[in-house]
Amino acid sequence: MSDQRPPFRADHVGSLLRPASVAEARRKCLDEKTMPADELRAIEDAAIADAIRMQEDIGLKAVTDGEYRRLFWHYDFMGMLTGFEFERREQGVQFAGARIPPLFPTITGKLDFPDDHPMLDHFRYVAAKATVTPKISIPGPSCCHFRTAPEDIHVPEYADADLLFADIAATYNKAVHAFYAAGCRYIQLDDIFFAYLCDPRHRAAKEAEGQDPDRLIDRYAWMMNQAIGDRPDDMTVAMHLCRGNFQSTYAAEGAYDPAADAVFNKTGVDIFFMEYDTERAGGLEPLGLLAKGSQRVLPGFITTKTPELESIDDLKRKFDEASRHADLDQLGIAPQCGFASTEHGNKIGYDDQRRKLDLVVTLADEIWGEA
Repeated sequence: MSDQRPPFRADHVGSLLRPASVAEARRKCLDEKTMPADELRAIEDAAIADAIRMQEDIGLKAVTDGEYRRLFWHYDFMGMLTGFEFERREQGVQFAGARIPPLFPTITGKLDFPDDHPMLDHFRYVAAKATVTPKISIPGPSCCHFRTAPEDIHVPEYADADLLFADIAATYNKAVHAFYAAGCRYIQLDDIFFAYLCDPRHRAAKEAEGQDPDRLIDRYAWMMNQAIGDRPDDMTVAMHLCRGNFQSTYAAEGAYDPAADAVFNKTGVDIFFMEYDTERAGGLEPLGLLAKGSQRVLPGFITTKTPELESIDDLKRKFDEASRHADLDQLGIAPQCGFASTEHGNKIGYDDQRRKLDLVVTLADEIWGEA
């Protein structure tokens, strides 16, 4: 492993397009039950080793497993927690022009992070193969609350929302320390629902459930802070925010203003990956709430939703604008989201994905002289 520590100027959110070998093996093993699990694992291992080499060849200093072992960016992790179960229903959550597969989380017992959570081994494999910094991306604490409907919470004590928030925070605190014990020094928590709570439609939906969106933002920031606040000094924590990413579609829109202060100043996070590839994300003014110091924002000016390659000159102009709100030294660059938040992937090709990641490294080198 490299002795370089994050934050890096060039980075990416984590998920990558799944190769055909992995998609076919997962279908045979998990859907058709015609392939043994150890054979699937071997195919995933080989593909992940290739993905790590690809990231390193491009010049990225942090690499992931591309989330090749997952169906969803968040549901797999959640379903491996104690107390969560998933139900398959008739229709999945509606995105703009598409529905995700109809899986729904339910809370059936007291929440906890099990000592044998499979993603600990997922991280260990990346760490064993990487020559740069290995990173694991997991869903943030807010996912466990936002994505679980009130009627799907079957633990009577959790009618007290503050008790539920406390148990989610404790579960994640245990997870953070477990990943540290497994050797992880760079963990990313995808806490996208801060951005959803900036969308008038999603705010109205929470209000209809009897929940105050602004209080949820505050509680979600508290959960994150409780989860990571006592992490060891040599562990870096990142957070990713976006508005949904399923087959190049989205689920929310709205500027970061309602959540920016809580995100930057109440979570205790070191690095922020923030979607900024379309007008749906609003203006850059919320970056002005970033405290002076060592925190870093990676504005996602480069999209993973479409194959067209952004112009270097246009991207530099966007950083000129961003630097009017936050110190350029506290900025970096990453794509706006992952390339495959679910195993279905976005509507771009492998060559497009590589060009986007190449652009991330090239831009970082041109602006800051380093990736």
